[in-house]
Amino acid sequence: MILVTGATGFIGGALVVRLARDGVAVRAGVRCGDVAVPSGAHAVQVGDLSPQTDYSLVLAGVDAVVHTAARVHVMQDAASDPLAEYRRVNVQGTLHLARQAAAAGVRRFVFLSSVKVNGEATLAPSPHPLATGVRGPFHEEDVPAPQDPYGISKMEAEQGLREIAAQTGMDVVIIRPPLVYGPGVKANFAAMMHWLTRGVPLPLGAVTHNRRSLVALENLVDFIVTCLSHPAAANQTFLVSDGEDLSTADLLHRMGRALGKPACLLPVAPALLKLGAALLGKPELAQRLCGSLQVDISKARALLGWGPPLSVDEGLKKVAEGCVRETTV
Repeated sequence: MILVTGATGFIGGALVVRLARDGVAVRAGVRCGDVAVPSGAHAVQVGDLSPQTDYSLVLAGVDAVVHTAARVHVMQDAASDPLAEYRRVNVQGTLHLARQAAAAGVRRFVFLSSVKVNGEATLAPSPHPLATGVRGPFHEEDVPAPQDPYGISKMEAEQGLREIAAQTGMDVVIIRPPLVYGPGVKANFAAMMHWLTRGVPLPLGAVTHNRRSLVALENLVDFIVTCLSHPAAANQTFLVSDGEDLSTADLLHRMGRALGKPACLLPVAPALLKLGAALLGKPELAQRLCGSLQVDISKARALLGWGPPLSVDEGLKKVAEGCVRETTV
């Protein structure tokens, strides 16, 4: 029996569908009752992710937990102390669940963390190998460098989980994905798809030298399933991606091809885009569009023999099909 927390979320929901389809006994952890779950899955009410929640009944007979529930990145956070709120949910709530899982005899605890534990950006490859300040992709063994409350909370949760694993013998697997995209994706990724669908010109045609790692939802779910059973995954940390890094311009062109709507990209210099974003008080937007964030998945390939089953273009096609359905409803 596998318990999936956050089973109504973007990632947790897709994982429950996959496990149920594979014939795995799965409990879909939801905050409140009366939630539809896929055939073959059993919905269980777990309540809030907090240090006070009693998970004993939910964990009875569970062999493995996949913990996807979290307080995610909140735009315009209204909390008076955002870091304290992230810690309450993502650190204290997670460790409380893990301790109860270990006490209940759970064999393996798979934790969905974030690449934000590594940091916010890597630098684009340089044509000058001796250039200073150029670094390659993130690796699992890099010194953590989170830069926002969400990333800090995920790092602290990882640290606490490793301590629990050492104290109890329960296997812990930590997965740090970059941006996850797939059918139903929200935020900036969805916005770009809708702009392309409408033929809106985007000033990103000159953003060709950055590189960003992404992971299709189907690939991430497949990796989680691998980590649930693979013996070599025990007490390991993994970065995961589609295995192909794209510039922003290349990503948009390939989104357009998936949509059947050629991308209209204007060649505005990245320096001007960064200046404009700074003047608007949104420097982080320029970083996401013009900067690089790459991860190395060689550990997952070598240790687990895993490779992404879906290519970037196949993943984008699935998102595009969802967008077309939304616009025709």
